Amino acid sequence: MNISKVFIDEVITWRQQFHRFPEIGFQEIQTSKRIADLLRSFGLDVLEGIAGTGVVATLENGFGPVIGLRADMDALPFTELADIPHKSCHHGTMHACGHDGHTAILLGAAKYLSEHRNFHGKVHFVFQPAEEGLGGATKMLEEGLLDQFPMSAIYGLHNWPGLPAGHIAVNPGAMMASMDTFEIQLEGKSCHAAMPELGFDPIVAAAQLILSIQTISSRRLAAQDSAVLSITQIQGGEAINIIPEYVTIKGTFRCLDPQVRQQVKQLLQDQVEALPPVHGVKGSIQFFSGYPVTMNHTDAAITIRDVAQKLFGDSKVHWNIKPSMASEDFSYFLEKCSGAYFWLGVDGVEPSKPLHNAYYDFNDNVIETGIKFWIGLVETTLSK
Repeated sequence: MNISKVFIDEVITWRQQFHRFPEIGFQEIQTSKRIADLLRSFGLDVLEGIAGTGVVATLENGFGPVIGLRADMDALPFTELADIPHKSCHHGTMHACGHDGHTAILLGAAKYLSEHRNFHGKVHFVFQPAEEGLGGATKMLEEGLLDQFPMSAIYGLHNWPGLPAGHIAVNPGAMMASMDTFEIQLEGKSCHAAMPELGFDPIVAAAQLILSIQTISSRRLAAQDSAVLSITQIQGGEAINIIPEYVTIKGTFRCLDPQVRQQVKQLLQDQVEALPPVHGVKGSIQFFSGYPVTMNHTDAAITIRDVAQKLFGDSKVHWNIKPSMASEDFSYFLEKCSGAYFWLGVDGVEPSKPLHNAYYDFNDNVIETGIKFWIGLVETTLSK
């Protein structure tokens, strides 16, 4: 396929405009309006307002299969430090995860496909709000995304520092980990620090419990079962000479298998119930479910691999790459619909800054690769 430099430059302009005016989850008001206006200018049917700020556009060309392509739109709530011409104009908000690039790439693909229509069937372009921890995908599903826009498969991409620019990585199984958080409450008996025998010390119990929790991954799970369990907060005590009544411990665990996820949860429960009473302390734990495992459907992942190999060559396609222990709410789509999620490399001559970094900026040099991939996927899966 031949995409002109003028076309790509226009998409880069969109991307940098999105970067200059970032909006956080469920507040992407101007972002979604700009997206909808562009999609209508391409001649697509557009629905606004799903999940508040979500946008879905449909392009139909004759009878055939139906697929969905998704881009996330939201930014992150921290201040950009990079000195670039298109630096964020919204203090305290920036596109530090490349969602501006994802959005621009999908818009570019929609424009090209609307002009060339070398396919038979229907494509739904899904612009999702609130990926960053707020579960925008869940909200779209709750509001009937798949009922209003049924599809045989849905696909999503994410830019990926650490992978060479223009390379594609995909797995036939897990791509990203589940993410859950927990809060442990330890209740002891307060007393003077000079007379600890008169109380029950929740700080000592917390110390023992934290050390024991670290053995879950190393000693209670099989070596083949990946899990990361981290204690991230511990709070207790107000005075230096008083043993406190309460200690709170908070943390997170991430897994690549739904069964391992449940096993870790149960092992945490067991330890909180068993260990504190040894110190005369009561223990309880509350779980807060986060994103599930981003688990690709094998057939859809193979489709991504085959299209990428045809377009870019075997050397630029990574199959069965090591999954990430970060999480992604595209996982909710994959629980309800066949599909797959893949990474688009962004490392140029110099490595990209990491995601969620105050100096991160999307590599515009991979926009053409992303657009070509979406076009190739549509033209392959909805072939005439």
